[in-house]
Amino acid sequence: MRLIFGTILVLSCLVLYTQSVDRSKFKTCAQSGFCKRQRDHNPGLPAYKANFDTLKVENGHLSCEVVNTNNSVLFKLDLYLLKDNRFRFKLNELQPLHPRYEVEGVVIDSLVEEKFQVVRKDSNQIELKNGLNNRVVLYAYPLKAEFYIGDFLVTSFNSKNLLKFEHLRTKPSNNDVKQEENAEAPADQKPKDDEEPDMWEEGFNGHTDTKPNGPESVGMDINFHDFEHVYGIPQHADKLALRTTGSTDPYRLYNLDVFEFETYNPMALYGSIPYMLAHNKKFTIGVLWLNAAETWVDIKSNKADKSIFSKVADFISKSNEIPQVDTHWFSESGIIDVYLMLGPKATDVFRQYGQLTGNTPLPPLFSIAYHQCRWNYNDEDDVKNVNAGFEEHQIPMDVMWLDIEHTNDKRYFTWDSHKFPNPDKMMENLSSFGRKLVTIVDPHIKSDPNYHVYSEAKEKNFFVKDKTGNNYDGWCWPGSSAWPDFLNEDVKNWWASKFTLENYKGTTLDTFTWNDMNEPSVFNGPELTFQKDALHLNGIEHRNVHNIYGQNFHKATFRGHLLRSNGERRPFVLTRSTFAGSQRYGAVWTGDNTAEWEHLKLSIPMCLTFSLTGMSFCGSDVGGFFKNPDAELMIRWYQAAAYQPFFRSHAHIDTKRREPWVFGDEAINLIRDAVHSRYALIYYWYTLFYQNEKFGKPPMLPLWVEFPEETDLYDMDDQHMVGSAIMIKPIITQGATSVDVKFPGKNEVWYDVKSLRTYEGGSTTTFSDITLSTVPVFQRGGTIVPYKFRLRRSTTQMADDPFTLTVCLDTQNSATGQLYFDDGFSYNYNKTNEFVYREFSISNNKLVSRNLSPESQLKTFAWLERVIIYGVKTQPKSITLENSEKQSTQLQFSYDSNSNVLLIRKPGVKINTDWSILIS
Repeated sequence: MRLIFGTILVLSCLVLYTQSVDRSKFKTCAQSGFCKRQRDHNPGLPAYKANFDTLKVENGHLSCEVVNTNNSVLFKLDLYLLKDNRFRFKLNELQPLHPRYEVEGVVIDSLVEEKFQVVRKDSNQIELKNGLNNRVVLYAYPLKAEFYIGDFLVTSFNSKNLLKFEHLRTKPSNNDVKQEENAEAPADQKPKDDEEPDMWEEGFNGHTDTKPNGPESVGMDINFHDFEHVYGIPQHADKLALRTTGSTDPYRLYNLDVFEFETYNPMALYGSIPYMLAHNKKFTIGVLWLNAAETWVDIKSNKADKSIFSKVADFISKSNEIPQVDTHWFSESGIIDVYLMLGPKATDVFRQYGQLTGNTPLPPLFSIAYHQCRWNYNDEDDVKNVNAGFEEHQIPMDVMWLDIEHTNDKRYFTWDSHKFPNPDKMMENLSSFGRKLVTIVDPHIKSDPNYHVYSEAKEKNFFVKDKTGNNYDGWCWPGSSAWPDFLNEDVKNWWASKFTLENYKGTTLDTFTWNDMNEPSVFNGPELTFQKDALHLNGIEHRNVHNIYGQNFHKATFRGHLLRSNGERRPFVLTRSTFAGSQRYGAVWTGDNTAEWEHLKLSIPMCLTFSLTGMSFCGSDVGGFFKNPDAELMIRWYQAAAYQPFFRSHAHIDTKRREPWVFGDEAINLIRDAVHSRYALIYYWYTLFYQNEKFGKPPMLPLWVEFPEETDLYDMDDQHMVGSAIMIKPIITQGATSVDVKFPGKNEVWYDVKSLRTYEGGSTTTFSDITLSTVPVFQRGGTIVPYKFRLRRSTTQMADDPFTLTVCLDTQNSATGQLYFDDGFSYNYNKTNEFVYREFSISNNKLVSRNLSPESQLKTFAWLERVIIYGVKTQPKSITLENSEKQSTQLQFSYDSNSNVLLIRKPGVKINTDWSILIS
């Protein structure tokens, strides 16, 4: 009977994958006890007061006790001043009944403190500043913290008095209920007669969540002053600029497996990164709410009277009102632990957050090229034929993917012996074309004593437990399943060992991994995931760590790839579930989208949001995972995705085949052009990813990052930058015959990369001659971009191909650009400085190449084939090359006076040497 039930359940989930989202399976705020309590919290008279008699200031650490004046519960407040213009605000119970969970493994920075300078102190406030003259003012009663950049108030914590910290307690008897409730009630509110029924136990859709620790939620308001736009807190299928939530649920952060997600709502999806940025003309700042429990965020835009702030706020605005975005954060458990990045510029915030949670490591070169995936490629012949199709149609492709059907009955690290009897030979064939293979490995382990992964984990006691202490049993693709407890370091190391070549038979060093369903997805669980009262290492309840489970799984897989190559090769691991810091372990995609135009449109703001919050290696399923795209939608999706960091086509098992050649001759040519545009720019992308690792700046950016003072860009999310040089306006409307393109930047000039026409910054142009081949892409004046134009089957064949430099002059007839590359797969760029990192610059009619890293020593045969300079006003008389040995050579060139384009042919110098080109 149990087997029959499980089969029916899995089949029903297959049906779910073909239907739109069933909202009844997922909670609203009104169905969540702690969300209701926090959102409805009306503080009346402020309850929390800092006791300055206990105040201590030691170097960069301020601490004091805080009391809830309604019930005398004591808390400890820690305020830290951290290096690089960052603050940390931490509030926890002083003496809890047992330790409250604090998130581990996310913050990697050593958190070096910078010494405070005490500016002033009295009985109710203390003001401290850092070496940059930025300051924090802490008020004792009502408890509040204000943060300033110079004289500008930028954010405040608890200025709305929404702080509500539910202390741990013993479950009251019936006689104690009234007393307990009276103690919690503010003085000006009528006490409740009965304890709320969901504080110790809560039900949803036939599931019961026991709460042995009772109510333990935490919440506080964080308010952004003189800001009108905030961004971040992915993952949601919504616009880039976050919207007011007064008439909707708050934005929810709770990692869930949501099938065919809806658009434009705050429902939770697969990832939860509790990080928000605010931007205005003067500043960009970031706030990380470090809590891995279920979290909701309310947002309200309004105006604030300056009089409620300290007098220093008079510097903010000449009027009595200033714009303000009020946010209210609340989590089911844990503590309040908030990190503040004070910028003041976006690039500063990227660096500060990256130093805190890590940057995306430089991925292997193949992984930023094109990937071909489907649920499922049927067998070895299917893989071989698809690979041959890319050869026949001369479309570049670097990676083939296999979904769950390649396994032996959903037993991961195995192969279906009938469909894939010789996976090693299949892999060798792909490798001979310079291509890789990705196989899926999910966290649910089939409960089968004859399955070695299950039997080992059970013997080692490595599985997550249910509330009774037995191994947690749930249903997913294999049927009855168990889940390893990835909070346990021993489990991570054991899991990593499964990826070695001797343990994962049939794979090679050209095989990589896809981590799916790691929210975790549990088909028969509440909201299709774990019960919150499930137990992890040391008895930690799952409710405390839900949003970080997938990251720990992802981390263990990443560790396995390092182990597999003895730390020599860079891993590539795709994840669906994310949390702050997940960027350290690989890429993300936006999940189970649909072949609809709105899903194509939202792929842009969803990836921009991920990029702003550290998860910069992002893409969406090209064509949409569900349903069947027509040729137009497929073409437009390829054209858009070619300019997003992760570039993969993927489709549901019930959809029609959609390899690029199935849509007709016109589509083949246009899709080939789109894919080729990615490969032509692959070394530009690679340079951006290197800079992302070093400085935290993501490759894909909203326009306001590059043009921070242009307010009309703040909510634009249908047009974006790739680095500082390339701007794209994807066509995302069915049947489009015209499109408006915004050209930002006063005194800037933009160059159409195909038509060579120029456009002035600070203007908007309507393009009314749109065809299916139109892809509005522009290079910014003042930039130099490296290209490789030779069409190859994969990046492996491109290593020694020559470069073309495209130089777009600004209004001062100058430009700069950078190029980075290495062997594309190893860590030798860090270990033995085997890389090339150069800067190209032109001014006063002289183009110069110089080495940005004198210690670099990569040997390469790549050379400079041509230089194309846009914006040259007069025809040169001669062009002279001076190489690294000071030898001069006259170069051939041509000049088009109509387009003002100068083409310099075959300078012939090696790309990794010093040289200059003089235009006379």
